Amino acid sequence: MGLDRSRHDYRSDQWRQRTGAKRSRARRWAAIPLRLIFVTMAAAGALAVQSAMQHSDRMSDISLSNLTRPSPPPIAGVASVVDGDTIEIHGQRIRLNGVDAPESKQYCDDAKGFEYPCGRRATEALKAFLTTSKPVHCSFVSWDRYDRFVGDCQRSDGAGLSAWMIEHGQALDWPRYSHGAYALQQVKAEAAKVGMWAGKFKAPWEWRAEHADGVAPSGQPRGVVSRRLLAQSGYSCEPRRICSQISSCDEANWFLTNCSWGGKLDRDKDGIPCESVC
Repeated sequence: MGLDRSRHDYRSDQWRQRTGAKRSRARRWAAIPLRLIFVTMAAAGALAVQSAMQHSDRMSDISLSNLTRPSPPPIAGVASVVDGDTIEIHGQRIRLNGVDAPESKQYCDDAKGFEYPCGRRATEALKAFLTTSKPVHCSFVSWDRYDRFVGDCQRSDGAGLSAWMIEHGQALDWPRYSHGAYALQQVKAEAAKVGMWAGKFKAPWEWRAEHADGVAPSGQPRGVVSRRLLAQSGYSCEPRRICSQISSCDEANWFLTNCSWGGKLDRDKDGIPCESVC
């Protein structure tokens, strides 16, 4: 009987302790100002937003439509060169996968420290490479944020366009997309000091970030372009224009070069504004 009584008292004590703990927690929550709870929740939300923003650069290249749309078949044909990392076959513009060439307006320094148009040089190099072997065959990799076909492309003799451009120092391996696929070719080009590696240059993605407002690089003879276009009639930076309101490539280039908002006309930052008219 005494043992049963002891068990009863022990269980009662446990029940009172649990009940007391619950009441104590309730009193502590009640004592916390409602404003403090809201501030804490807001801070947690801000942290979540910050985390999402940290990944926004990668996610900006992806859209739901690009994830769900079917992959197109390979493309083969005679290629025209748009710039050092972009070609066009049968009207389809194709961005070479895993490679980034200097922009059309980009200048680099040669071995003697003199500036030269490395963007145009890269375009010329790719044109020369494609004249010796036709057609070009491109297999689909993905769609980019500008709805361009991104592909792995080879000449008819099997030579890869991206690898050749990097091997000859006319473009860089873009690790963000290539995952280092062309790192070996780039090491060889740097060691041999060919192309851009003979002097000094900025990585194209860095150059674009610095010239996002459409201002031409300091080494480019922008005055020649500006004077010629200013001689034409009536160009003005006000009001702002969009590509559908621009009727000529010269006009688009004038806005790109002379207006603070001109960079908006070059959505893919390849140095060519309003590609529908250029």
